Amino acid sequence: MAMFVVSGRLGMPSNNRSETLTKIDHSEDHRGTPEAPGRVVTLIERSYWEQLTDSHDSAPERVWGVAYRIIPEKVAEVKEYLDIREINGYTIHYAPFHPADGSPPIRTLVYIGTPDNEQFVGPQEPQELAEHIFRSQGPSGLNKDYLLSLDTALSELAPDSGDHHIHDLARRVRELEKNCEDETKLLNPTTSVHQQKHSTEEAEEIEEPHH
Repeated sequence: MAMFVVSGRLGMPSNNRSETLTKIDHSEDHRGTPEAPGRVVTLIERSYWEQLTDSHDSAPERVWGVAYRIIPEKVAEVKEYLDIREINGYTIHYAPFHPADGSPPIRTLVYIGTPDNEQFVGPQEPQELAEHIFRSQGPSGLNKDYLLSLDTALSELAPDSGDHHIHDLARRVRELEKNCEDETKLLNPTTSVHQQKHSTEEAEEIEEPHH
């Protein structure tokens, strides 16, 4: 029997996917380190979310995501892989997934975080959070790449998702990137001029006639 899994990135065999409340967790084994944990999104129950104070307090009533259909002979392998990957602060739930094309709901397996686990961070001031994401990295890569990829996926797969929190964080991180690039240019203002002068002198030496 096939299994459907709702996941941000599967990394395992599947033969189909369907496009369709996130909160912030910290990650010390993918997008951060134990000394400087990165930030990743996690699903939590709405009843938990309603108890939190958030800078973006207008969460929609539904979660947008991707459901992967796992071929029967790979179900056990994928389940073992996901249990290991999501072991840090998640519990297994089964929930209905409503495909964007209006077809009947699919029973899917999802991993949901609980606020009482040590990985749960909860709400943070948006600019401080953006700066933390901008600085963090881990074995799976830069934390900012994770955020910007998530923002792009939401814009492309679910333009009606209305996830202002993710879009706002991505905007702030892009501004930090631009400011960092501008500062680098200011610290090295003579590089291109020096290189151009050096090249001109070399050209004059080559063109100078020899007697």
